[in-house]
Amino acid sequence: MHISEGILPSKILISGYAITSLTLWYSLRQLNRQSNPSEGIPQAALLTAAFFVASGIHLPIPPASVHFVLNGLLGAVLGWYAFPAIFVGLLFQAVMFGHGGLTTLGINAVIMGIPALIAGFIFNLRNKTKLKLSATLSLNLFGFLSGAVGVGLAALLFFSLVITHLPSAWDQDTEKAAIYGLMLAHVPLIFIEGIFTAMVVNFLRRVKPEILIN
Repeated sequence: MHISEGILPSKILISGYAITSLTLWYSLRQLNRQSNPSEGIPQAALLTAAFFVASGIHLPIPPASVHFVLNGLLGAVLGWYAFPAIFVGLLFQAVMFGHGGLTTLGINAVIMGIPALIAGFIFNLRNKTKLKLSATLSLNLFGFLSGAVGVGLAALLFFSLVITHLPSAWDQDTEKAAIYGLMLAHVPLIFIEGIFTAMVVNFLRRVKPEILIN
């Protein structure tokens, strides 16, 4: 789910870097307000690596092939660390694999990083909801929602930007048909990532529950 270079106009790319810069600054500011800002660095590094590798895990979902994103999982587990982690992961993906590009790094960070922060906010609602749910059911429900909303919002932003800024030299009908097909292929991915995120947070609750205390 990376926007490649040569599709979006320069004003969108500049806006992407501006939003990314502000979000990075705000995220780091929030982290510095914590009693021990460096405490979450080990898990942030681990999940950054997972995010980096996830783009290479492809799922053949007709009529296209999609790959894991895991931004919802990063948001749920890392909180404010999620955006810097995704930015670093995207940087390495662009440099090493050519996924996206340096000019689109800012907008790609917005597409995947902002939904990750929203997913983290949703996951933290499990401790504030007035619903009478068991601890296990609450963790499963909000873990699923975090994973699903993270990738769902990212897909919505991605396809909205791409389909509204197709270069005029391209075959519009053919490209739009391909984009719509890719959109449909991401619907099952939303549920897959939701289930996967719920499984991971349940595992973490058993082996290292302090990670999930926010």
